[in-house]
Amino acid sequence: MTADTITIRFFARLREELNTEQLTLPAQPGLTTGAILASLAERGGAWTQLQGEQQVMIAVNQTMAKLSTEVRAGDEVAFFPPVTGG
Repeated sequence: MTADTITIRFFARLREELNTEQLTLPAQPGLTTGAILASLAERGGAWTQLQGEQQVMIAVNQTMAKLSTEVRAGDEVAFFPPVTGG
């Protein structure tokens, strides 16, 4: 990771279904977690689930975040499926 990028990490079934654990994106002023999800979903295929009916959970720098959370250079954004109890 460099100072001008954002690290994106995927966990649990998302990591398996997307066949990737981590990727990096260039940092941009005003970039939000929602915009990252939308951009990734545009890849098609399994990536479309990132904006499906069952929303993913988001953390920025290990703190729970919302779609409107702004991300900055050097941040780590994690996406993972909702946790269900039983």
